[in-house]
This record gives sequence, structure tokens and C-alpha cells, in this order.
Amino acid sequence: MNQIKGSLFILVFLFTMLTGTKAAAQHLISNIEINPLKRTQQDYLFRFIDSKVGESIDLEKLDNDLQRLKNLNAIVNGSYTLDTINQQVDIQFHLQEGLTLFPLINFGGVKGNFWYQVGINDDNWQGRGQKLTVFYQNNDKRHNYNIYYKIPQFKRSKWGGSVSAFRWASVEPLYFSDEVVFYDYDNISLGLTSMYRLNRTSAFEFGGTYFVETYRKNKRHDDIQTSGPSSLRQAKFLAKAIHLSSKIKYHYYFLDGFDNSFSLQGVYNFYDQSRFYILLNDIRYFIRFKDKGNFAARLRVGLATNKNSPFAPFVLDSYVNIRGSGNRIERGTAALVFNAEYRHTIFENKRFASQLVAFSDTGTWRDPGGSLEDIVDEDSLQLFVGGGLRLIYKEAYNLIFRLDYGVDAKDIDRRGLVLGIGQYF
Repeated sequence: MNQIKGSLFILVFLFTMLTGTKAAAQHLISNIEINPLKRTQQDYLFRFIDSKVGESIDLEKLDNDLQRLKNLNAIVNGSYTLDTINQQVDIQFHLQEGLTLFPLINFGGVKGNFWYQVGINDDNWQGRGQKLTVFYQNNDKRHNYNIYYKIPQFKRSKWGGSVSAFRWASVEPLYFSDEVVFYDYDNISLGLTSMYRLNRTSAFEFGGTYFVETYRKNKRHDDIQTSGPSSLRQAKFLAKAIHLSSKIKYHYYFLDGFDNSFSLQGVYNFYDQSRFYILLNDIRYFIRFKDKGNFAARLRVGLATNKNSPFAPFVLDSYVNIRGSGNRIERGTAALVFNAEYRHTIFENKRFASQLVAFSDTGTWRDPGGSLEDIVDEDSLQLFVGGGLRLIYKEAYNLIFRLDYGVDAKDIDRRGLVLGIGQYF
């Protein structure tokens, strides 16, 4: 019995010593500091830090705090240091602020359409992560204007909002049963959106846009009998709900992780009192390989009300989904698109980098009024492969000059050069 009592006493003593040592070894956060930045406000940055003064230090939580700061458009890189004195920890974040206010001088082109854009853009307006964009764009030799302002978070609440006003004008090919007819298309709109952040990785957006669409036959059809109305003007209202989730880790221009965007849109046409619905889901996936490689993939699934109409919402276009295919080649009421590319860094210094890119773009569409079997029809399948070049300024958010050349894998005579700013996806 005495041996049992002795053993129990030793076990209790050891347990007390171990737990007491663990408690004594806990380090409490005494202070959190962020190095002063030129534009970004300190109180805005602290919104993204979950570590709190008075709590025990948690390195996993601290690493997540740092990554969230690096994911901000205003921050291009960062690190932290720990200063420990008498079980107290002083945390100091060292952040590198990037250029977010710069003039917009963008351009791009495919066969049949060269466009350019001039304006200003700031992804860190007022130093609080707000976005302001104002630009003029010439597309299809027509004039476009856009104003967009977004506040992702009102102070410390979970709510945000945006407002937009734009005029979009282009030359649109519409596909009738027997021919292609070109229309001058105008869209003037005003939109409001509310945003609610569920947690650190997901959010909801919902809002509405009132817009007026006008179609007029292009002058190339003057004095020629063609299908379709000579002109059409329709006022519409669009309501939308979007769920966004992101678990992407940013390090300069490298990305690792995935994000997903699911949207449901409904359009009411005041002209004929009809309704139209669009469902769209985009998922992107990135893998970083050591110091130079980055694999990127995007899967886009779209489904819309299947009206037999030339105004179908999903397009086959070099700008949007299939590089090298051309300018708005086809339209459909359902779409399935998969883009994949490998980006390899061939040059890098403190401010600049360049990448070589190999890609494949695959897509298929449902014809307006057709069946879902069109999706698996070999004639509907588009497969383009190619390569490209990226010229990157590391100290600015998404300032990447892009050049891609795509070739149809089924018909090498179909090919095209695509220029733009920013990664393709």
C-alpha cells in the first residue's frame, strides 16, 4: 500500500511540474507593431490581424496574419520578428508597400479588333484598400467610359459596397440561322452592390444594375438585306447574388491555393416583360513549384435560360476564354471551359521579373435553343495550345504585360496573338 501511495505521489508531483513548466513557458503578447507605410493606414492593416495583446503567442495564427497582410493589394511582401523579454513577446510586422495608384495605359488585340484603354486606377484608395477606377476605352473603334468605386469594408463592420456607372460600346457579331450580322451595341448602366464578409475566407455579394441596351445594324450592312431587326432598344434590370471564397496565398506574382466564385443572375426585360437567368461558377487552382514555377488552372461552368436567340450570353473569345480563337467567334447558352498553364520565371531581380508560359485552352458551348448534348459534340469542342511571355513589375499590384500566341490543335491555320495587362486568369 505504501508503494502505491508513493507511486501516486510521484505521478502527481511529475504532472504538477510538467503543467507548471508549460504554463510558465507560455509567452504572452505584450505589443504588436507595424512599420509605418507611406499610404496605407495602420488601423486598416490591424483589421487583418487576429493575434491580440494579452494572448499567448500562437505561431500558426501569426503566420496566417502575415499571409493575410501579404494578400492585400497594397502589400507586396512582408515578414515579422519576435522580441521576447521575461515571458513577454513584442511582435513587429515588416511590410513592403506596393504601388497601387498608377495610370491605366492598357491595350490588347486579336484579329479584327485592337483596343486600348487610358485612365487611372487605385487599389488602395485613401490607404484603406478601397478601389477607384476611371477609364476611357476604345474598342472596335467605339468609345467606352467607366467609373467604379468599391469599399470592401465599412470601418470594422462586415459590410461593404460598390457603385459603378459605365457605357460599353462595341461591334457585336450576332449569329442567325443563315448568316452572321454585325450590330453596333451600346450598353449604359448604373449598378449598386452590397458585400457581407462571412469570415476571413468567404463573402457574399448581392446587388442590382439598371441598364439600357441598344442594337443598330453596322454600316457594313447598309443597302444590303440581312436577317434580324435594323435596330432594337431594351431597358433591363439585373439582380445578382455571388458567393466568393478564397484560400490563395500571394507572394509577389506567385500564387498558391484556390478560390471559387459562384454567381446567380436574373435579368428582367422591361421591353417584353421576359426573364432570363444565368448561373456561372469559376474555380481557380494554383500550385507553386519551388522558386520559379507556377501551375495555374481555371474551370468555368456556365448555364443560362436556353432561348433560341442571337443574344446568347456566353461567347467564344480570345479575351475571355480561348486564346487565339479570334474576336467573339460564337455564342451559346451554356459553356464549359478549362484553361491550364505553366508559368516559369526566367529572370528576376528586386523590381522586375519575366516568365515563359505554356498553355492549353479548351471549351465547348451549347447552341442557343439547342440541347445539353451540344456540350459533348465534337464539333463544338475548341482546343487551342500555345505559349506566351510575361513582363512583370513586382512592386505594383498585377502590373503584368501579357503576350500569348494560340494555335487550334485541330486546324493549325486558325491562330492568333493576344495582348493584355495582367495574367489571363
